Amino acid sequence: MGKPLAIVTAVSLSLLLAAAFISPARAAEAPQPEPTGQELAFDNRKGNCLACHAMPGEPKAVTNTNIAPPLIGMAARFPDRRKLYGQIWDATRANPDTAMPPFGKNGILTDAEINKVVDYVYGL
Repeated sequence: MGKPLAIVTAVSLSLLLAAAFISPARAAEAPQPEPTGQELAFDNRKGNCLACHAMPGEPKAVTNTNIAPPLIGMAARFPDRRKLYGQIWDATRANPDTAMPPFGKNGILTDAEINKVVDYVYGL
């Protein structure tokens, strides 16, 4: 009677351990939702807008920076959405001495990501 119980216990423990290791692997394989424009703008590995720009109208934007112009009234400042896109893609085209990284030119952001950031920033 002791041997069958030991076998059942060993099999149960093995299944439990296998499930514990398989679940995280499956979770890692699950597709992640696409980041929003705001998430890209705030992400220090992507847009990182808050490193240089204040966003006075955005309560979630916590920064003490004043390196670059604040992102406010962007639709009025850039009536042509393509110019704002171009500024994010490669600001050196308009100002060769700018400190703003060329996010598109350097592959920091994809075209789709830049469009999301533009959509977000355009609403500020």
